[in-house]
Amino acid sequence: MNHRPLHRPSPTPRRPVTDRPGRRLRRTVQRMAPAVAVTASTAVAVALVADAAYAAESLEQVVNNIRTWLVGILVAVATLFLTVGGLRYAAANGDPGEVEKAKLALKSAAIGYALAMLAPLFVTIVGQWVA
Repeated sequence: MNHRPLHRPSPTPRRPVTDRPGRRLRRTVQRMAPAVAVTASTAVAVALVADAAYAAESLEQVVNNIRTWLVGILVAVATLFLTVGGLRYAAANGDPGEVEKAKLALKSAAIGYALAMLAPLFVTIVGQWVA
C-alpha cells in the first residue's frame, strides 16, 4: 500500500488573490490623502496669519485680498482632487467601483477649477453689494 501525504507543498509560493499589483498604490494613496489635506490646510492657515500682519488701506484692497486668497485656495484644493483622482484611476486596475470613485474625484477637480475661475466674479458682486 502506497502512503502519500495528503498535502504536497507547492514548488513556488503563490500570491494571495487579494494582493493585486495596484492594491499597494491604492492603499498608499488612501493613507496619504488625509496627510496631504492637513498639510495643505496648515500651510494655508499659516499664510493667512502671515498675511494678516499687513493692514488693508481700503475696502477695495480687502476685497482684492479676499479674491486672491479664494482663488488660491480653490486652485490648491482642485489640484489635490485632480492628483487623488489620477492616482486612484491609475491604481483602479479595472475595478469598476474604484474607477467610478476616481471619476468622481476628477469631476470634483473640474468643478473646483471652474469655481476658481468664477471666484473673482463672485467677490466683485459681493463687494459691490456690500459697498
